[in-house]
Amino acid sequence: MKLVDGAILKLRIAVVHAREAGFSPFAGVNIDVKAIGGVATLGVPEELKEKVKDKPLMPPSPGLPKDGWEIVDIKEQEPAMEEVIIDTSKGKFLVRVVAEATMVARNLDYKSTLGEPIYWVSWVWKISWKPIQGVKHDGEY
Repeated sequence: MKLVDGAILKLRIAVVHAREAGFSPFAGVNIDVKAIGGVATLGVPEELKEKVKDKPLMPPSPGLPKDGWEIVDIKEQEPAMEEVIIDTSKGKFLVRVVAEATMVARNLDYKSTLGEPIYWVSWVWKISWKPIQGVKHDGEY
């Protein structure tokens, strides 16, 4: 995703596990999906690196620093997506997980170990599934 401050971030997701979990009106199957996500900074303008070069590293957990946060608008993004195929009592289903960033905050009072500002991203999950025919699948999710 591109931010208005010139930074480029990547939101990546993975489906850790998906399995049948009873009935739903969506093709007769409810699917329980466990997904995870993370964000990486792919690029930051030099002027932002310069602003944080003498700042301390972000303190380790627990908790985030309470000072220095400012909202940065998202200029453009491609939602992150992963699809898996699972076997159910109603046949094979394609499970799709999409994540889309909704807000980004930046902190110029601290730096990352790479000497970049700290970015924090909030995103929403969109999970869907549909039956598929004629697809072979051997793996477990």
